[in-house]
Amino acid sequence: MKKTIVKISFEAEKLRAIHQYMKDETELQAELDTLLQALYEKHVPAPVREYIESRDKNVTDAPKRSTHPAASTGQSSPTADSGKA
Repeated sequence: MKKTIVKISFEAEKLRAIHQYMKDETELQAELDTLLQALYEKHVPAPVREYIESRDKNVTDAPKRSTHPAASTGQSSPTADSGKA
């Protein structure tokens, strides 16, 4: 599913304290992702979530179409030259 950037404002000193006591930046990102997922599941009704997930699955499962036509091998089928004259 396509992702978007979410910007929030937060007190700088508090954010510095979070960075100081967390292991790394990716841990903060992971926790924020988990919190947003929990908010999504809490507020978005299950049928709507299922619809969104089914749309996303249909997009990712759709076969990718080639922009080039299939190349012909130039060989005739075995039944075309079956020895009848």
